[in-house]
Amino acid sequence: MQQVFDTWVTRTLGIRHPVLVGGMMWLGRAELVAGVVNAGATGFLSALTFSDPAMLRDEIQKCRDLCETDRFGVNLYISARPDANERLLPLLDVVCDEGIPFVETSGAKPTELLPKLREAKVTIIHKVPAVRYALSAEKAGVDAVIVVGAECGGHPGHLMIGTMIQGGLAPKELSIPVILGGGIGTGSQLAAALAMGCEGVLMGTRMMVAEEAVPHDDFKQRVISSDGTDSVVIETSMKNHHRVLRNEASEEVMKLEAGGVDDFDQYRPILSGTEAWNAFSSGDVRRGIIDFGQSACFADAIEPVADIIDTLMREAKQAAGSLNNRLL
Repeated sequence: MQQVFDTWVTRTLGIRHPVLVGGMMWLGRAELVAGVVNAGATGFLSALTFSDPAMLRDEIQKCRDLCETDRFGVNLYISARPDANERLLPLLDVVCDEGIPFVETSGAKPTELLPKLREAKVTIIHKVPAVRYALSAEKAGVDAVIVVGAECGGHPGHLMIGTMIQGGLAPKELSIPVILGGGIGTGSQLAAALAMGCEGVLMGTRMMVAEEAVPHDDFKQRVISSDGTDSVVIETSMKNHHRVLRNEASEEVMKLEAGGVDDFDQYRPILSGTEAWNAFSSGDVRRGIIDFGQSACFADAIEPVADIIDTLMREAKQAAGSLNNRLL
């Protein structure tokens, strides 16, 4: 589809549509990212999906081979624990060496990564769950922020602020560009985000049903069956609020939390990322802690990424036109 909107996202990232697909653990791979890029949007390979720098480098090359342009990025998740970031730093070197044009940083503030990214002329977009953290990231020197609302899959933050509040507040409080995420799955939401002063939107869960996404078709059918009420927020007792699919595994975590269990060793086997990968690859959604946003309710078919993006943009154009027609 031809370009509909002109925003900081389209101009700076060099893409047609102000739509980003966030870096999702296990799912942020070349096939999905390339499909997004070739549809005129952009996406992020998830660096920590790959166990060593050589694997990330190979995935970057694979993505380039599949892409019509080089306008894709890499997600760099930063832990609050310095020792946990030891695996991240070699991956950062790959990002800079390979000339990746932009990154999505998430987790802790990316202060330690900024000098190397700046030297490599990488555009830095930092993802946060509240405006207070966006202001801190702006002060640190990032180029733009993604602010996600409580509807998002993954980590919405302990403040649990809704997406409409984030979208209305963030552009007023910040002087750098804002991209809005959390429960985004329709073009009318994109139009609303732009109307509030945001420069684009971030999607995640909605894209799990793309043909190019790695999950088993049985998993994708589970996403399609969602009515928006089948996610739960766990790990609240650990101050690590985590929106995931309601299944046997997340129910088990909730029971432990309700019982006041504070020994993490009892949670560890359930929270293992390996279980989530097994759910994606086998289609058995009973096990595994699976990031699952409320936008799953907008997924109605397994279809190519290009069709999802084209529908989104047609809806956004129609919504913007409809709003314009209501002006007196």
